[in-house]
Amino acid sequence: MPVVRDPAQFDRKSGSRLEQLVFNNRLLVLLLCLVATAVLGYFALKLEVNASFERMIPSSSPYIQTYFAYREELPGLGNTVRVVVENKSGDVYDAAYLEKLRKVNDALYLIPGVDRSWMKSLWMPIVRWRQVTEEGVVGGPVMPPDYSGSQESIGKLKENVGRSGIVGSLVANDARSTMIIVPLLDRHPKTGEPLNYGEFSRILEKEIRSFEDESTGIYMVGFAKIVGDLIAGLHEVMLFFGLSVAVAALFVYLYTRCIRSTVLLVSVAVAGVVWLLGLMNLLGYELDPYSILVPFLIFAIGLSHGAQKMNGILQDVGRGTHKYVAARYTFRRLFMAGLTALLTNIVGFAVLVIIDIPVIRDLALTTSIGITVLVFTKLVLIPVTLSYIGVSEAAARRALAEDTTRKQGWLGRTWSALDRLTERRAATVTVALAAVMTAVCTVVMFDLRIGDLDPGAPELRQDSRYNRDSAYITAHYGLSNDQFVVIMTNPDDGCRLYGTLQLMDQLAQALRQTEGVQATSSLAESTRFITAALNEGSGKWLTISRDQGITNAAVGAAMIASPDITNTSCSVSPLIAYLADHKADTLKRVLQVSEAFAAEHNSASADGGPRFLLAAGSAGIEAATNIEVERGILLMYLAVYGATALLCLLTFRSLRATIVAMVPLVITTIICKALMVWMGIGLKVATLPVIAVGVGVGVDYALYLLSVQIAMQRRGSTLAEAYRRSLDFTGRVVALVGLTMAAGVITWAFSPIKFQADMGILLTFMFLWNMVGALVLIPALSHFLLNPRQTKSALPADGALPL
Repeated sequence: MPVVRDPAQFDRKSGSRLEQLVFNNRLLVLLLCLVATAVLGYFALKLEVNASFERMIPSSSPYIQTYFAYREELPGLGNTVRVVVENKSGDVYDAAYLEKLRKVNDALYLIPGVDRSWMKSLWMPIVRWRQVTEEGVVGGPVMPPDYSGSQESIGKLKENVGRSGIVGSLVANDARSTMIIVPLLDRHPKTGEPLNYGEFSRILEKEIRSFEDESTGIYMVGFAKIVGDLIAGLHEVMLFFGLSVAVAALFVYLYTRCIRSTVLLVSVAVAGVVWLLGLMNLLGYELDPYSILVPFLIFAIGLSHGAQKMNGILQDVGRGTHKYVAARYTFRRLFMAGLTALLTNIVGFAVLVIIDIPVIRDLALTTSIGITVLVFTKLVLIPVTLSYIGVSEAAARRALAEDTTRKQGWLGRTWSALDRLTERRAATVTVALAAVMTAVCTVVMFDLRIGDLDPGAPELRQDSRYNRDSAYITAHYGLSNDQFVVIMTNPDDGCRLYGTLQLMDQLAQALRQTEGVQATSSLAESTRFITAALNEGSGKWLTISRDQGITNAAVGAAMIASPDITNTSCSVSPLIAYLADHKADTLKRVLQVSEAFAAEHNSASADGGPRFLLAAGSAGIEAATNIEVERGILLMYLAVYGATALLCLLTFRSLRATIVAMVPLVITTIICKALMVWMGIGLKVATLPVIAVGVGVGVDYALYLLSVQIAMQRRGSTLAEAYRRSLDFTGRVVALVGLTMAAGVITWAFSPIKFQADMGILLTFMFLWNMVGALVLIPALSHFLLNPRQTKSALPADGALPL
């Protein structure tokens, strides 16, 4: 474009109508953006940080629908916190320990959000013992009603514990600690608002952890505690956001050597984040531990596009063009490429709504909103602002001088090496190496697992307090916290029938024989043991009797001893499988056994007999979540790649150019999945967005490089000349953006939140590899697909590349 030193000589009616609208009303555009920043900044400060149990699970899954339908009948088998109180100086049969346990129990009972009716501990009357005597089955609360702290009453308690069968579940195997099971309500009982897990966790730490001292240990696990710890870690995570901003500012300054443009670029990138957070509050969204990724991404993507605009203005001003004209030139050259890149980003994230998990859908929508914001803050606000303040003349001259001198420096040698990739020999070697690497990583990525691969809470580091608590509980209790629940339904009083109980017992036996299942608990098993007890404990009677009178007596005794073993009408009965862990393979095995059994016997029960429905319990809900992730991942790939390819096709009007842009993205995704296998990271809710991020951000590099390369080819340049011009104009900025974004997210590797650390490593790789892939593979692929000499066709005059 011609150098225009005097803006009076510039035709203000030139360019597109949009360009005229924006730059002929510059002051109004600036004022509107400032007002929007101030207003949305006010609402951003009111944005709350929280997470919801229901929003973490696929609510439309048939398994989750089953859980919701019978949730009232299954207390304690969903969202539950478990608190273990340890006596470090003795066993639980100690008056001082039992008094402290009572205080902990009472403190938990009074916390808002606790479902008090179904709390279980030694001090809750719902925990009962049973015994068969000459007079029949007798029982009562495990804690003696007349407990006084005397040795006699403690002796009664010890006897009741032995008769209740709670050793290994509520009482530790070594009798040095006991557990309090705390089911949670979905909403705060006073305000009616969704339960705030951050606040709930803070209350646990303040009021319950405070009982911990030299003689008493406190251990807490459960979804609410995981989320609470994640939310607590977010305050430290915000420090990483500040560090990312500082790193970005340093990289941009080292590139531009212009303080005013660096401050502008970083400030507008932060303003984009402010707009997003304000809009999230206005639209009723909350910031949760999983969507904390969004502000980082919006900042990084905004910085990427801003750097491209800055580079264009620097070069034009360095050639002597007035800042106003340079701003318009840059807007004119890069608006469509930038808009296409942002639209691709939007589509890349928006397709995540295919995954039927509310928190993922929220992430998709909020990220799409944030990138939409960038259309105004990056594509419009930066050029308009620079048309007023301009850039440092010294920085512009330095940039122009570097364009000339870099041909002799290391950067020039790098550019020359990349130029040679447009030649047949180098292009062939490059494509072959990429194909071999892709083939190897494709084989590796098939080992990628859906779900968790580690015990405890993989979202947190293994040395975190939560995972240490989880390890203690797993080591000292025979029954784990990972419960997979199959729900047996039948007509009222149907659970008393021999055939019904026999089927339930068969499923329990099948599950006990499944690798990863520690034990099972069900009405059928309790009925078998009580039947034997009613017959002098004879092993011959350890069965489900065909005599309905005997079975009725045993079921009635079981319901008295364990009120949650079935509902009052005996129509809904849970079968609980206690799993050794919640790893993906364990859940898959248990799910397969349960599904096969249900498929075989439910069809035969269409006449009103028993039906086995999946699934409840923490492990059952996680299994349903894994199914949704596995089901949606293929659709997500097809949608994100299909939409990206379509936008590239509309932009380049060339199938071959679209292939050149897409191949590096596909390769990056394959290598990233292989990297997840090598790092031991499963594909789950927390890591799923990484793939969309890699495609959405990675396509930016290809769009900017190819847009210049194709434009030059259409003007008659050879492939080598066109690619070199694209390197001169956008290559350094592509490298700058890749390094800046990678340097910003690599700091996440030190985050206390492990899944964020994992995402930081994966995103660092994807940002760098997308950059390298674009710089290396685009010229090599262009040699075979976009080189008229190789394809034996000329560039048509209408501007379209040959297909």
